[in-house]
Amino acid sequence: TAADGEEVAWDIIRIKLKKIIEEEDKDNPLSDDALVDKLAAEGYTLARRTVTKYRKALNIPSSRQRRQY
Repeated sequence: TAADGEEVAWDIIRIKLKKIIEEEDKDNPLSDDALVDKLAAEGYTLARRTVTKYRKALNIPSSRQRRQY
């Protein structure tokens, strides 16, 4: 699982995270908690703070900042 092999998982998680965020509803972007749930549904168990760290490492703004009005 992603919890054990963080080194291997990082590349996969990064790609998944970018894909999820690219496909999200721009009027209602996903919170980090929702991103955790989406990744968990694909079999990657991560803490919210880990998702936040990865999101920041990818220079992806928070859901509030990604919202388009």
